[in-house]
Amino acid sequence: MTLRKLLLASAMLAITAVGAQAAEPDSCKTVRMADVGWSDNTAQNGLFKTVLKGLGYATEDQVLALPVIIESLKNKDLDVFLDNWMPSNAANVQPYLDEKSIEMLDANLTGAGYGPVVPKYVADAGVKDVKDLAANGDKFDKKFYGIEPGNDGNKIVQAKIDDPANGLQGWELVESSEQGMLAQAEKSMKNQEWIAFLGWTPHPVMGQMELVYLTGFENDGFGDAQIKTLTRTGYSAECTNVGKFLSNLKFELAMESAIMDKIGAGEDGEKAAVDWLKANPSVLDAWLAGVTTVDGKDGLPAVKASLGL
Repeated sequence: MTLRKLLLASAMLAITAVGAQAAEPDSCKTVRMADVGWSDNTAQNGLFKTVLKGLGYATEDQVLALPVIIESLKNKDLDVFLDNWMPSNAANVQPYLDEKSIEMLDANLTGAGYGPVVPKYVADAGVKDVKDLAANGDKFDKKFYGIEPGNDGNKIVQAKIDDPANGLQGWELVESSEQGMLAQAEKSMKNQEWIAFLGWTPHPVMGQMELVYLTGFENDGFGDAQIKTLTRTGYSAECTNVGKFLSNLKFELAMESAIMDKIGAGEDGEKAAVDWLKANPSVLDAWLAGVTTVDGKDGLPAVKASLGL
């Protein structure tokens, strides 16, 4: 082959490669994401949407309960859910994974923690394990405070209440919301009252509370946690560019906590995410490696330009 033909062939291959990267179906140009109503999910979604918009994608998010999110992914009514806590949510998602109606990607956050907590003054008084709750039921008013109905953590706690071996007959799981549960916890702790509720990190409010995780739940899904992205089946293969972004996307505890702190103070989640990215643009290098804009151009400079960097 002559040099001229070789150069021409190389140029055609390069053009074809760029075209293939940009050739996602029109259905990929709007990313449909779930919002479960937790502040860490608001932080994640704010970061995800900010970058997607910089790449030229449209986004839609729906606020739904956790079981509805999983079913909506199965039915292809949603594309992405970023806030799947594992292993606590394993029982909920495993049947869908087994039937291959949803897909679970690698962890987007490691080092998280999740489980029932009590204030330190309650732990200091001797309540350190699930077995200590029964003997002190009156002090807790026989109530455990959870979050929204259908949540994986609530289910684990309810199973402990239902198990006669734990002596928790007559206890009530009070289902509320993250905000409602925290309001009750802050009120009780201000008055030095006894309370048991679900706690997790990252979370700036809970991070400021003196809390102790109860033992006795280690085999039920609580404890050290990873957060893994869920998608509808085939999404990353169909929407290869967004799929590449999702495979690159890694959050950190300090990152989420900083954004959640702003959200807790009343700031919009997307604005808090924009401000964080402007102050910490270096994370974009890893997130956007091999990722293009929706029309096939280099993604990193496009997102930086959208942020005014």
